[in-house]
Amino acid sequence: MNARNGSAERTPSNPDNRILTSLGVSPDDELVYRTLLARPGATLSQLAEITGWDASRLRRRTRSLEQRGMITRVPSRPVRFTPAPPDVAVEVLALQRQEEIERARLAAAGLAEQFRAGLRNGGTSPVQVLRGREAIAQQFFQTQQMTKREVLILDKPPYVVEPVQRQDRIQRDQLRKGVRYRTIYDESALDAAGRLEGIRELAERGEESRVLADVPLKLVIADRSIALVPFVLPTEREILVLRTSALLDSLVDLFELLWQRATPLWLTGDTAAATGSREVLSAEDELLLAFLRAGFTDSAIARRLGVAQRTVERRMRKIMSLLGARTRFQAGLRVAHMGCECQGADASAPRSMNGHGSKIDSCPRHE
Repeated sequence: MNARNGSAERTPSNPDNRILTSLGVSPDDELVYRTLLARPGATLSQLAEITGWDASRLRRRTRSLEQRGMITRVPSRPVRFTPAPPDVAVEVLALQRQEEIERARLAAAGLAEQFRAGLRNGGTSPVQVLRGREAIAQQFFQTQQMTKREVLILDKPPYVVEPVQRQDRIQRDQLRKGVRYRTIYDESALDAAGRLEGIRELAERGEESRVLADVPLKLVIADRSIALVPFVLPTEREILVLRTSALLDSLVDLFELLWQRATPLWLTGDTAAATGSREVLSAEDELLLAFLRAGFTDSAIARRLGVAQRTVERRMRKIMSLLGARTRFQAGLRVAHMGCECQGADASAPRSMNGHGSKIDSCPRHE
């Protein structure tokens, strides 16, 4: 490793230089950002050479930085990364952190008042600890079956409730009754063979699904009045059952923030109608696009679809042609833009089945 590369790698390792940590940026993310400040336009392989990290680790870090608006992909082959100017990046991060602090203060005030009221009235706590796999599974399924309006889910492995087929069956029944499901899948949740195909089937029945790198926790919220949260990780043999409270409200706010940042897995029906995309994109094409949005490489997609990598590359060229895009970057932007336009229209209109509109009216930040 040359002297320049060695300097770029060592700079962030000094705790005194980690100025972005207080703004919610991890040391690894800051290392990559600082490296790109010294080497703007670096490729993934060049970053690997400088940092000594493997490609998978670097992809996670670059996705994280993109979500924060700290770097931008340059549409080239190979892909290059350009950092945002530090003054702009730090200002955006500072504003985001200030908003989080204000929300935390408001939530803390509500929790304190709730605690004082409980002491005065001798009321029961809105928090219950549930232990044991069977009890957890029963609560998980019953919570959904009792839902009347909406279920919010943060989905990431490992899973306590098995098999997945039972969950899918209950979800299909609820979707048929008009219950709205919004699910944010961690990227790792899509690794299992056939999982993305199962999620697509749920989407066809009405689930709104998005994907996000490094989902912070597992969570189920029903009708914004009850939440299930793992209490002990990673075994998850205990969960918290939260009833209506300031803490539950804070978890709903967290879900909405993550929803804005997550990437839609599928084109919605409204998007397809507005663009005519369903007439030109096959079901296999949409599945390929979902894999791409989830961060899978061509070789990984080929393995999961059971086809040759050349077939994946040929299909991708066809999709780019249909979308009028010269690069994958442009294709991704156009699909994301179409989805956001239709979602914005959806957010302002009431839902026909249950009368509840979405509170989201902006595009995911990293699209």
